[in-house]
This record gives sequence, structure tokens and C-alpha cells, in this order.
Amino acid sequence: MSNQPSPEQIAEQRTLFGHPTGLYMLFFAEMWERFSYYGMRALLVLYILKGFLSRTDGEAYAIYGAYTSLVYATPFIGGMIADKLLGARRAVILGGLLMAAGHLVMTIEVEAPFFIALALLIVGNGFFKPNISTIVGSLYPEGSPQRDAGFTIFYIGINLGAAMAPLLCGYVGENYGWHYGFGLATIGMLIGLAVFVAPPDITRVLILAAAVLSGGMMIWLNRDEVIYALGPNALVALCLMIAGVVAFIAISKAGLPSWAGEAPSIEKLKRPVAGPITAEWAVYIGSFVIVPLIALMVSQDKIAGWALIIGGAAALFHLISATLKSPRIERERLQVVLILMFFTMLFWAFFEQAGSSINLFTDRNVNRVFPTQVVSEDQVGSTIQVDVTQGLTGYYMDEKLITMADIDTWKDSEVKTVDWTIAESNVGMPISGSEVATSQYQAANPMFIMLFGLVFSSLWVFMGKRNCEPSTPVKFALGIFQLGLAFAVLWYAAVNPDPRGMVNMGWLLLSYLLITTGELCLSPVGLSMVTKLAPKSIVSMVMGAWFLATAFSNYLAALIAMFTGVEHGEETGSLPPPTETAEIYAGVFGPIAVAAIVSAVIVLLISPKLTQWMHENEEEGTTGEAASSSGG
Repeated sequence: MSNQPSPEQIAEQRTLFGHPTGLYMLFFAEMWERFSYYGMRALLVLYILKGFLSRTDGEAYAIYGAYTSLVYATPFIGGMIADKLLGARRAVILGGLLMAAGHLVMTIEVEAPFFIALALLIVGNGFFKPNISTIVGSLYPEGSPQRDAGFTIFYIGINLGAAMAPLLCGYVGENYGWHYGFGLATIGMLIGLAVFVAPPDITRVLILAAAVLSGGMMIWLNRDEVIYALGPNALVALCLMIAGVVAFIAISKAGLPSWAGEAPSIEKLKRPVAGPITAEWAVYIGSFVIVPLIALMVSQDKIAGWALIIGGAAALFHLISATLKSPRIERERLQVVLILMFFTMLFWAFFEQAGSSINLFTDRNVNRVFPTQVVSEDQVGSTIQVDVTQGLTGYYMDEKLITMADIDTWKDSEVKTVDWTIAESNVGMPISGSEVATSQYQAANPMFIMLFGLVFSSLWVFMGKRNCEPSTPVKFALGIFQLGLAFAVLWYAAVNPDPRGMVNMGWLLLSYLLITTGELCLSPVGLSMVTKLAPKSIVSMVMGAWFLATAFSNYLAALIAMFTGVEHGEETGSLPPPTETAEIYAGVFGPIAVAAIVSAVIVLLISPKLTQWMHENEEEGTTGEAASSSGG
């Protein structure tokens, strides 16, 4: 007997602003999960380079690539298990528990637990990520014009968590200790899990209290900073509190329906498979048993690469097989998913440079200081104390050129200031001011999404009512094109640095803006497309395959990032001057820009055929004469 909701149950849901109230609970559950994930992501490459592991650029990229690729590979398996046995609700709870354990273990600064922690996060994400998106789709009736807007609101929740993460976890990790940053990520994951499982009255109080506490913490930590550094924190805090109030009101009407994400068959779930162990508990036990194997794959990135190739080939065969066996309309819809999945893979391979090569470019070549006092000409020849965080990269100190490696060494030794004999070349050098931590720039993308997410959502609705909304393939082309422009901006900045080899942070922020507008044209639309085009019987599996394509993207992103590795000499962590590193980054950003723009043109050219294959106004599974007559 099926546990799937009836159309009447879906239609009877309470709503707020035209959307089911359960959406707002899922908004916060996903927001806190993304807070934990992006909090760790903001720190990971920097931690591997500068923390107790002290690895090189290439090794850091390899670990980061293996981790992020497997994070997006496991949802394929988690989606299938939820479809066939566990149900999306139980899968989300299991995933949340595994990820909370992973973030907690990450606070231990020992190599073996480090890789175990990454493995727990990978397995947990496999259960959590595809299935919470599936639950969102299940709240809307078939053909609902509100579904795209609902997914965009959900996507804003994702990015509110992603914006908070660098501002809190990144700031605390870089300034107070890595384990404190990872500890905050643990707390965030536990809050997200509690929001998902608690009764509605407790959920809404927890949402509001956590929003107020987190918003206040973002402002308090930056209370002494200049307005340029405090402003973004205050903006995110304000958005968080407004969202908390809206969710509090929505959940006072009703929480998540009991049928949302329920297992397809309770009898099958409770069936014994080995003595007293039921099928449900077999999944739980197996999830922990596989963790050491995943840890080995992360520590040996080549194993992860082969696993992705084998698993990807199997998943692609499975999906193609399902496509070929489907009726014509379902088959053509799945063909659209497969084609756009390929271009999505390219998009994320370039996009994910944000956590690797763009992150280190920001650390080494972007001027991140808002100075309040600089060296003047009358100070030449004198010796003064200079704050080591104040944009010293690229300046000469007693004929030694300072790089980020020198600054990191001072910070690790808890040196706050250094005696500096002022030379003529130091005139204009910052002495005091506010430095924005490298990891905090990763908040730019999600902050722009919060600013423009509702604008894009409203734009699609506005254009849809006037029958001029771009088709999904055209939106994909627009998204990839804007990503290409973003890397063109980064390339231009890297080939035109100042004499020290440093780049104005405005170029970095402009590139993040273009990356964001591109993402808003592609990512939420892609999630919605999968839930609309995939047959109901395999929707979680197709959603998992969508994330599996992103897994390949992340592995490819790591390979691309390795071309920006800048270790010179035998000493780990030694760096060439900023003028040289800028040239290295430019040599990668330029080709990415060209590849993205060419890909966008290709998608635009084939978009009419893809739009035809989507059969947007036809019933799923239509066959025979009706299908033939409607295909043209």
C-alpha cells in the first residue's frame, strides 16, 4: 500500500504568502545544515595549508576535491535508498546525525580523525541533501506555478546559511582557533536537525531564538570594525532575524505535514533482514560501517577519482536504461535532464573554484585591508611597530619581500606587531585598520543571492504571467554566460594588479556578483526542473544523479585548481611574490572564461529542441496517438 499523499492532502495544506507553511520549516532546517557545511568549507583549504596538517597547495586541492566530489556523489545512493526503502524524512534525520558527528570530530587536530570527520560529513550529506529537496517538491501539486518560486525561496535559505557560515565559522576559525570554527559548525547542524524533528511549537521558538542569538553574535564579533566590515554582518543578521519572524508566523499555522517524506512502505521498512535487524536498521548500521572506507578514499584522492568514474558510469547506465524504457514523453524529459546535467557539471566545475583557487587568490593577491592609518613620507628612515594583519603583502621589510607565508608565520607565533624600518617604497603602506578575513569573502556569493534571489523569483513570475519567461534551457545558457563573464573579470584583475601584485577587492566582489546572477539563472531552476521532469517513481534517484554530476564537477574543479599551485622551493608553505602568483592565477581564470562563454552559446543554440522535449503542458506517461500529436 502506497504512503504517498493524495492530491486532496496536498491541497489542504495551510499557506503563508501563497506557499505551504512546511516550506518555511524546511527553509531553516536546510539553512542550518548549509551553515555547518559552508562553515567547514570556508576553512577547509586554509586549514589544510595552515593548520596542523601543513600540506602544500596541490595536496590541499586534492583533499578538497576528493571531499567535495564525494559529498555530491553520495546523494545518488542516498536518494535511491530513500526512494525504495527509507523515505525522505528518515533519510534527512540520519544524514543530520552523521554530519553533526563529523563536525564534532573535526575539532580533533589529529590526522586520522580528520579524515573520519570528512567521511562522516560525506555519508551524512548523501542522505540529507537530495531528500530535503525532494520533500520541498512534494509540498506542491502537479503543475503548480508556485513551485519554481518555492524552490527559489528554499534556495535563499540555503544561501542565508552559506552567508552566515564564513562570517561566523570563518571569522572565529581564523581569529580564535580552527577547532572553535568547526565547533560552531557542529552547533549549527544540531540546530538544523532539531528544527526538522521537534514539534511545531518548539520548532518556531528554536528558529526565532537561534536567529536572534546568531545575528547578535555576528554584530558583536565585528563591533570594533570599520563600517565596510561590520556592514555585511549587520545585513546578514537583519535578513536572518526577518526570516526567523516569518518562519515563526508560518509554523504557528501548521508545521510540516506528517505525510511529507514518509517511507514508501512501512511493512518493507520493518521487515527483518538478519535476525532481529530490520531493513531500516541495516541502513543505519551500514552507514557507519562504510565511514572508514570513505575516509580512505578522501585521504587517497586517486581512489576517490576511480570510485567516481566507476560509480558514475553505473549511475549513468542506470539512468539511461530508465530513460530508454520510459514512454516517449517521459523519455524525452529525461533526455533534457541528461543534457542539462552535462552543462551543469561544467558550470559547477568552474563555480567551485571559489573554495580553492579563488580562495587562495583572495588570500595572496587581494588587498583585504580597509586602512585607517598609512605610512607617510616624514616616517621614512624611522622604525615603527606595524600590525602584522595590515596588508603587508608585497612590501619590502629590510630588503625582504613579504608574502602571505610570512604573515601566517607571524600569526601562528601569536606575533601581533613587528618592528619595521620604513623605506621610501613603504610610503602608503597600511599601519592600522580593518582586515577582512580571507574566508569571509566566501559570504559574498550567498549574500548576493539573498539580495537578488527574490528579485529573480519575482521576475520569473512576472514574465510568466505575460508569456515571455525564458525557457529552462535559455535560463541555463544565461547562467553559464554570466559565470564566464565573472572569470573574465578575475582574469582582467589578475593581469592588471598594482606594482606589488595586489588586486583591488572591488574586482573580486564584481566577479562574485556575476557568479551569483549566473547561479540564480541555473541552480534553483535546475532543482525545480528535476522534480518536474523526473517520473515520480524515481524522482529522488534522478535528484541524486543531478548531484552526482556535481560530484564530477568538484573533482574536475580540483584538477583545474592544481594549475594554480604556487609552491616554490623545498620548504612547505613558501610562496613566490604576489606579482608571480597573479600571473599564475590569470593563466587559469582566462581559459575558464572562454570555455564557459562557448558552452553558453551551445546551450542557447540547442534550447529550442530541449524546450520541445520538456512537454511542459502534457501529462506524464502520455503514450499513443495523444503523445504523437502533441510532440510537434
